[in-house]
Amino acid sequence: MTKRTSAKYKIDRRMGENIWGRAKSPVNRREYGPGQHGQRRKNKLSDFGTQLRAKQKLKGYYGDLTEKQFRKIYGEAERVKGDTGENLVGLLERRLDAVIYRAKFVPTVFAARQFVNHGHITVNGARVNIASYRVKEGDVIAVRDRSKQLAIVLESVQLTERDVPDYLEVDHSKMTATFVRTPTLADVPYPVVMEPNLVVEFYAKN
Repeated sequence: MTKRTSAKYKIDRRMGENIWGRAKSPVNRREYGPGQHGQRRKNKLSDFGTQLRAKQKLKGYYGDLTEKQFRKIYGEAERVKGDTGENLVGLLERRLDAVIYRAKFVPTVFAARQFVNHGHITVNGARVNIASYRVKEGDVIAVRDRSKQLAIVLESVQLTERDVPDYLEVDHSKMTATFVRTPTLADVPYPVVMEPNLVVEFYAKN
């Protein structure tokens, strides 16, 4: 797990956006950044700054992956045929922790990573405890029987601040989710605008 798990809202404030669309985000009250210099007037970002910000926002959204992890995923997206930005989003959404979060089995992507690491999830009947595990189309992801009554699961299913996307088929009565297809950028319900094309530009120049 990354060291920034306990400070997830700093990502929101640093970006100046409620990137997970959560009601408790401090950005809803304070739009300026964290720290003693957070309220200083912001200068217009350079092209590099805009690209870096796009990368940090997308990377932060998925539980603030390390740069090494994110760069590796980008490298895979680059090697696959098609649009690199779309491929990047597709690979990120195929992470097991992302699927658990999208299925609303847990309230946050940070909780999803911990939930998987603690052995609460199975894929096609086999226990998987690696958050970065990449699901395939047709895979059935389920909460283990002994974990279905955990408060975090029961509360998350009731959350109204986000919906399950249509590239997942979810049965909350059985706590199962089927990964139907790899989504495109337009399919992913990001609460804020994500710009993977700028991420591609960033890595192309750096």
